[in-house]
Amino acid sequence: MIKQNQILGSSTKPMTGYLAPLVREIPPSGIRKFFDLVSASKDDIISLGVGEPDFSTPWHVREACVYSLERGNTKYTSNAGMPELREAIAEYLYDSFQVPYEPSDEVLVTVGGSEAIDLALRALIVPGDEILITEPTYVSYAPIVKISGGVPVGVETFAKDQFKLTAESLKASITPKSKALIVCFPNNPTGGVMSYEDWEPIAKVVEEHDLIVISDEIYAELTYESKHVSFASLPGMRDRTILVSGFSKAFAMTGWRMGYACGHSDIISAMLKIHQYSIMCAPAMGQVAALEALRNGMEEKDKMMESYNQRRRLMVQGFREIGLQCHEPQGAFYVFPSVASTGLSSEEFAQRLLYEGKVAAVPGNVFGLGGEGFVRCSYAYSVNQLIEAIDRIGNFLKKL
Repeated sequence: MIKQNQILGSSTKPMTGYLAPLVREIPPSGIRKFFDLVSASKDDIISLGVGEPDFSTPWHVREACVYSLERGNTKYTSNAGMPELREAIAEYLYDSFQVPYEPSDEVLVTVGGSEAIDLALRALIVPGDEILITEPTYVSYAPIVKISGGVPVGVETFAKDQFKLTAESLKASITPKSKALIVCFPNNPTGGVMSYEDWEPIAKVVEEHDLIVISDEIYAELTYESKHVSFASLPGMRDRTILVSGFSKAFAMTGWRMGYACGHSDIISAMLKIHQYSIMCAPAMGQVAALEALRNGMEEKDKMMESYNQRRRLMVQGFREIGLQCHEPQGAFYVFPSVASTGLSSEEFAQRLLYEGKVAAVPGNVFGLGGEGFVRCSYAYSVNQLIEAIDRIGNFLKKL
């Protein structure tokens, strides 16, 4: 096997000095850290760490892609996405959440919801702008804000409030430099949701302080006790909101990397400029699959939802029975039990659970403010795996 220093022209000189300091200082994803530990382990570990459906993409969605490829549909699409897909997205958002968008200039198809968030932040941020982020939340927001030249500012949510965003917490975090607010509901990692009544005081604060809202609604279809309410549906909020979503979670299409952003035409136009130069367009075959999912995938989506709901109840009951306090999630597919009673930090608990209990969970501190003292466990796994995981965690707790 050829070693690196044997390759012609290679050098052992470190190359980190060439890197931008800002990028050097950004830590790796805390979620991926534990995922990599599991991947490298040869032990019989049950992983509850990665937020990915255990279902395969529905067969008719895959088949639509295959037929498209067989017909030679392998060329660029419009930069903004196939017109028929943008029309289907607009129709879906209006029918499901009562938010109207014009497909021609208010809908942009992206490479996953992650690209949509990146485009939105790069289009908005002037260096030094403060971007408010509800926390605990998905690990990517703050690093992308920093890369874009902004300053992330956490807005903490609490278990006593079912991890809802409150107007009081939001007001306390606003300064003259505040420009935008990132919200993720249903929430990753807590499973918290926001009702129309919850959103109303937030909308007043947003309007009062002239904020733009980036609303990550990737889990919109995964709500259990009530229907999802889009922040963009509140009076006066549509034009202030960049609605971000995609097909990964509801339609089990994580690897397809299909997402979208919707908003005021001026903002979408700016995002499209960046998208044109950096990505060109989302993959044509993925767009065909996404279109099929919207047109004919709702029945399979509902079946997956029923299964997630069963697992949700199983996990909440299981954690409570083994002695861990556990907020009942109303959306997404995560539980966020408190481990404070063990006397261990989130990081210590997750590491010891991995090596001693043979279960992988993500320490809550990686999700920002309010995450310490919790761990995130995904229930997008088989019922048998979840039952075994709860048993292992219970035995681990007894040994503590």
